[in-house]
Amino acid sequence: MSEEFEVRGPHEEALEHAGHHHGHGHHQEGGHAPADPFAGRIAVMTAILATVGAVFSYQGGSTEGLALFYKNEAAIRKTEAANQWSYYQAKGEKQNLAELGAALTAADPKSSAKFTADVAKYTQQKTEIRAQAETLEKVVVQADAASERQLHLHHRWAQATTLTQIAISLAAITLLTRRRWLLGAALGAAGLGAIVGLAAFAGY
Repeated sequence: MSEEFEVRGPHEEALEHAGHHHGHGHHQEGGHAPADPFAGRIAVMTAILATVGAVFSYQGGSTEGLALFYKNEAAIRKTEAANQWSYYQAKGEKQNLAELGAALTAADPKSSAKFTADVAKYTQQKTEIRAQAETLEKVVVQADAASERQLHLHHRWAQATTLTQIAISLAAITLLTRRRWLLGAALGAAGLGAIVGLAAFAGY
């Protein structure tokens, strides 16, 4: 099953913690706490990442549902094709009996003509049944291919979602530790997630 993307996560807790910390320091000094541009930028970044991650997660769930739908469609049509081939075999057996009857009654034109007509009837029915069975088999192949494609895209969306979650976690750690090099790592993970998401959107 597809994973749900949690919009509220460690980044929000970190922002609340940072805001509480600065607010606490201000109350001790008796004035208004100065705005923290760094924390503000991280807040905007994580909000954008959370939105993008939610979109990636939704797309992942959608493609997973389509993959299951096409796989189920393939299973149904495969059963129908098998039934048609069984029907085809039954008609073949009746045709063989009619041919045998025609051969045994060759001396009786009236009876032989009846068996010959049955042979022609079963031959025609077999042709129609065979065409239906082959059409169903083509549908099975197409549905299986569609299922595999949607499953591949589901994996792409899942990868993009995971990378976005990693980026949000790194942003939260950046805010708590104030280590700016972690911000670069967060942006890198976010960028890679965006690339994978664009690849999924393009169908790769």
